[in-house]
Amino acid sequence: MSESHADAETVPGDPPRRSYAEAEHVAFVAARTPAAQAARETLESLYPAKSPEDADVIVALGGDGFMLQTIHRFIRHGKPIYGMNRGSVGFMMNPYEAQDLLGQIRRAEVACLHPLRMVAHLDSGARVELLAMNEVSMLRQTRQAAKLRVHVDGVARLEEMICDGILVATPAGSTAYNLSAHGPILPLDAGVLALTPISVFRPRRWRGALIPRTAKVRIEVLEAEKRPVSAVADSTEVREVVEVEVEEDRDITVEVLFNAGQSLSERNLAEQFNF
Repeated sequence: MSESHADAETVPGDPPRRSYAEAEHVAFVAARTPAAQAARETLESLYPAKSPEDADVIVALGGDGFMLQTIHRFIRHGKPIYGMNRGSVGFMMNPYEAQDLLGQIRRAEVACLHPLRMVAHLDSGARVELLAMNEVSMLRQTRQAAKLRVHVDGVARLEEMICDGILVATPAGSTAYNLSAHGPILPLDAGVLALTPISVFRPRRWRGALIPRTAKVRIEVLEAEKRPVSAVADSTEVREVVEVEVEEDRDITVEVLFNAGQSLSERNLAEQFNF
């Protein structure tokens, strides 16, 4: 195992990780933007492309939103994903560089990420199960504030919260919506999730909590008919929910590759000093 892989971001209990020091075959997927499509054409002219099923690594060309789409699309394939920024923000992406792509991949550092599993119970009686890499959020659907009861590991920690919503964020997703809602940035190896309120009215002084990554969160919607609430797993929304259960799914591991010296842990740390 190369030094970069030995230093990769894992926590105790993560499954053994493959080495990509010998990676040869790549698959390219690209956003529909002109910049991403042009990059795909350039790279496919330089490197023989394989299908995602036959490749060692999937290369995603676009921005952070497309990276999230790619992870969801291939989450069951067990393939590592190396992103190259052809979008706007690019926090989860590496710089676009057509030359020495295989070298960059072989030297890359690996972040092993686990999604959140959301089970939403709807007013209709339906049950919807979704995965989220960044966060699960609950949001008011109308002008009226949501009224929620929050349980952690079977204990009601907040009997009643009046707010615009609440979210549960992973460490990898803590710099996204969670940060915009004034939640904390979480180190990847901290072993916690962020439970962050969105525009909370009561209890006025509550600013959120850090909970163990093993915690099971259950959120009840109070007065659901009068104050309807939706639940969102990353970008997939279900409406008129009455209860949502959230926990980390340790049985699913997504490997995301970052250029040597530019690991996701380093990016999360640097973001805390980015004013």
